[in-house]
Amino acid sequence: MDHEVELTVPASTAPQAPAQEDIPADTNTPAPTPPRSRGADTRALTQVLFGELKELQPGTPEHNRVRGALIEANLPLVRYAAARFRSRNEPMEDVIQVGTIGLINAIDRFDPDRGVQFPTFAMPTVVGEIKRYFRDNVRTVHVPRRLHELWVQVNSATEDLTTTFGRTPTTAEIAERLRITEDEVLSCIEAGRSYHATSLEAAQEGDGLPGLLDRLGYEDPALDGVEHRDLVRHLLVQLPEREQRILLLRYYSNLTQSQISAELGVSQMHVSRLLARSFQRLRSANRIDA
Repeated sequence: MDHEVELTVPASTAPQAPAQEDIPADTNTPAPTPPRSRGADTRALTQVLFGELKELQPGTPEHNRVRGALIEANLPLVRYAAARFRSRNEPMEDVIQVGTIGLINAIDRFDPDRGVQFPTFAMPTVVGEIKRYFRDNVRTVHVPRRLHELWVQVNSATEDLTTTFGRTPTTAEIAERLRITEDEVLSCIEAGRSYHATSLEAAQEGDGLPGLLDRLGYEDPALDGVEHRDLVRHLLVQLPEREQRILLLRYYSNLTQSQISAELGVSQMHVSRLLARSFQRLRSANRIDA
């Protein structure tokens, strides 16, 4: 009787069956390549677009189309840079818009022949444009670094406590959460306001409350005459005392020349001559119009 012998092959030496995805479904169909990352695809597309852009004349419709495609392809770079400024409590749409300006500037200045990757070149320009925006348009008062860092913590704690309590937390609750004094919390809140320049025409909270512009004092119609009055006062003290009195009686007390002559005991003709002489002295002393 023949005995069948079963041979056992160790798993380590046994031939392994190829994975299903490694076997082409059709001998005429090439095996699928592993998927590339989105970042790699963007870099490859950017390189191709810059190659096309270099051969096009600026201002032509085709140049504008390729340039627009470059901007669209690299917008994730702007969003990534803008996310670094999320704690500034500024609308993210505005920050992204400013960062896009930096991206456009980087695209216009980029030279692909230098061998530098575009994201490496563009990131400092995008971040710099955003920082310039905060420096020139948002922060109205310089805030010390320590106070700014503490303000970020206060802002974060306020959001967490609002979610926990279902209401806006008190100053004491924020101070207890961060283990700081209430005065420090109030200072941080006040510092945070320096990041926002409120429009004078902005409506105030509540119904029927006037805006800032409505609460400002009106423009004094006599404001333009302040300089002239100060100049006249300076020139008047240079006149003889009698001529000063005649001018005061004539133009401040509104007396006629006849009334002035009766007041001073001189003729009306003499009053007229003194007025004319005073005017001549005032005009000669006034060098502004000269």
